[in-house]
Amino acid sequence: MLEQLKVECLREGYLEPRVVYGYFACQSDGNDLIVYDSAEDLKGTLRFTFPRQSKEPYLCLADYFAPSDSGKLDVLGLTVVTIGSRASEVTRELFARNEYTKYLYLHGLSVESAEALAEYFHKRIRRELGIDDKDGAEIEMLFKQRYRGRRYSLGYGACPALEDQEKIFTLLQPEEIGVRLTTGYQLEPEQSTSAFVVHHPQAKYFNI
Repeated sequence: MLEQLKVECLREGYLEPRVVYGYFACQSDGNDLIVYDSAEDLKGTLRFTFPRQSKEPYLCLADYFAPSDSGKLDVLGLTVVTIGSRASEVTRELFARNEYTKYLYLHGLSVESAEALAEYFHKRIRRELGIDDKDGAEIEMLFKQRYRGRRYSLGYGACPALEDQEKIFTLLQPEEIGVRLTTGYQLEPEQSTSAFVVHHPQAKYFNI
């Protein structure tokens, strides 16, 4: 059924992968990450405030970036990816026709395709930053996170504040690829995801 769905998705254009991503000059200030307009103009700043663990090792996402008193600029990667609205439209039609099995499979395929697209561009960003030499040689190693850097999606672990989506929208303007923000700071279409891309060699996933 998966192979049939792949063929149908290609034929009917159910999946419309689109990406917007960018690199931004930044520095940390305590629990804050300061994002600058450019490396030449350190004005017009925007701040992300991240929570810190209440017990050892007291991790905070801002710790993975050069502090403002270091005299060094760092770089933050940001991404928004989507599979487009067509997949949502088709799954709604399937549900309305009581075709629940196909609805579930197509929904799952479209959501996982969005995640795969995000990982694909995470790898591209590592290559563009020149840190992909740490990538595992085999795909199984990548599944085990054998690479330098991490991709942090909003709403999870280290960056739980969904309202920070507004700041990402200010920086990346993903409306240009058809992604919208709801009043509850959720991405539409559903098959979309945004993320901070951190290049620090010690970056890892953690909970607050």
